[in-house]
Amino acid sequence: MDEDFDIPAAPDMNDDFDLPDEPAALKVGEEKEIGNHGLKKKLLKEGEGWVTPENGDEVEVHYTGTLLDGTQFDSSRDRGTPFKFTLGQGQVIKGWDLGIKTMKKSEKALFTIPPELAYGESGSPPTIPPSATLQFDVELLSWTSVKDICKDGGIFKKILTEGNKWDNPKDLDEVLVNFEAKLEDGTLVAKADGVEFTVGDGYFCPAVARAVKTMKIGEKALLTVKPQYGFGEKGKPALSNERAVPPNASLDITLELVSWKTVSEVTPDKKVIKKILKEGEGYEKPNDGAIVKVKLTGKLGDGKVFLRKGYDDGEEPFEFKTDEEQVIDGLDKAVATMKKGEIALVTIAQEYAFGPSESQQELAVVPPNSTVYYEVELVAFDKEKESWDMNNQEKVEAAGKKKEEGNALFKSGKFARASKRYEKAVKFIEYDSSFSEDEKKQAKALKVACNLNNAACKLKLKQYNEAEKLCTKVLELESSNVKALYRRAQAYIELADFDLAEFDIKKALDIDPNNRDVKLEYKTLKEKVKEYNKKDAKFYGNMFAKMKN
Repeated sequence: MDEDFDIPAAPDMNDDFDLPDEPAALKVGEEKEIGNHGLKKKLLKEGEGWVTPENGDEVEVHYTGTLLDGTQFDSSRDRGTPFKFTLGQGQVIKGWDLGIKTMKKSEKALFTIPPELAYGESGSPPTIPPSATLQFDVELLSWTSVKDICKDGGIFKKILTEGNKWDNPKDLDEVLVNFEAKLEDGTLVAKADGVEFTVGDGYFCPAVARAVKTMKIGEKALLTVKPQYGFGEKGKPALSNERAVPPNASLDITLELVSWKTVSEVTPDKKVIKKILKEGEGYEKPNDGAIVKVKLTGKLGDGKVFLRKGYDDGEEPFEFKTDEEQVIDGLDKAVATMKKGEIALVTIAQEYAFGPSESQQELAVVPPNSTVYYEVELVAFDKEKESWDMNNQEKVEAAGKKKEEGNALFKSGKFARASKRYEKAVKFIEYDSSFSEDEKKQAKALKVACNLNNAACKLKLKQYNEAEKLCTKVLELESSNVKALYRRAQAYIELADFDLAEFDIKKALDIDPNNRDVKLEYKTLKEKVKEYNKKDAKFYGNMFAKMKN
């Protein structure tokens, strides 16, 4: 036929059909129903890969349409031109929208489409009779991915060039893009290559930042942008290198993500920030106790260099052991997140740097309360031996060593670091089923001591729930351990669980009636209960007084 039938959407169709669940994989020659409305698919030729198009994608197909008696009413193959349409937008009959989204690239399938998913009772005279069931032999040639980024129709992204890798930029990252914005009539508004900006800060209009967070490196896309993600009701005045954008104008923006620098928060309070200048190798990172070798340059906010290590001819990289306070805390924490060969710029607030005091460094003085900046290259590192690389006796010895390190830190008032040592000690000996009887005995004593000492750290750090859990672990091993009962009672008092605190104190006194610390804690408990009851009485007294008034 010469007529370009183009599979238009059927008139006056009811659109409230459920989208089909993805059918089970078909074998060539096999036919199955798609969804619940009589649409059938017979696989004629397997496609490539596993990806299928989604609603909004621009698909390209060849097809031949026939009635059930074999009468052909249309064929793109006869015309020699593939048919293109946007999937799921009602541009074709419902059976096509539902069926083609189940196909893979290069797949061929025969769809049998009932009238309610085609042209209904009225048909499409003179070519399609009333209430006709249709058959389409369809080959999915290709498709272009088009995504509704905000799920409200405000930004559609059509991928022109696929990107590489799998990750996308985040709000803190610094991206480098090529960019061109036009009005719907093709008028060029702005164009720039090599634009660098922080994703969270945005660029040009809100659509750019939203879109770039969905892109991969090297990806090029065409954005169709509605006014709410462009310049809205007010539009944008002309600038020296940009034309004006009228009020309520839609935009077409071509955006290419050339590269980006990953920026991450090393500490939860955002006071140590790391920007990767060069990606490292593999996945391994230094652990606590690793020996690291770095090249580094330390600068102040005005650019003055106060430290430079490992860059001069013949100078070895700077070496230190992580988590040993051999460098400032912020640098220590940042290096622990790096991979071999990685180069990063680390911004460190004074709390993780040199604090409120002046510090004389190699090349300059760091003033009090200074934020400092380090460019760091992790040249190499040797990780501290992990438990899975040790035999049983080595695990027991390593646990004992970590316990002693924790004790030294506790005595110095470094409770958080001491806590980490005790935790590491227990991890070495956590699984002891293969230990000898003597090794099990040593391991049990170490677990008890480390968990008790760690509970003392948690009490100092006001982490009372953690202290309670650690004491409970000890009591599971030694139900009459007075120290565990005493420290758990301390945690319960701080958590206002006075009944549980009293139970532990009484049990401890039953075991050791003359224990002075436990007796003092009992006195503290009684005072806390008395104070609590006073506050309770006052609260309810005030409440009843208000009710009377």
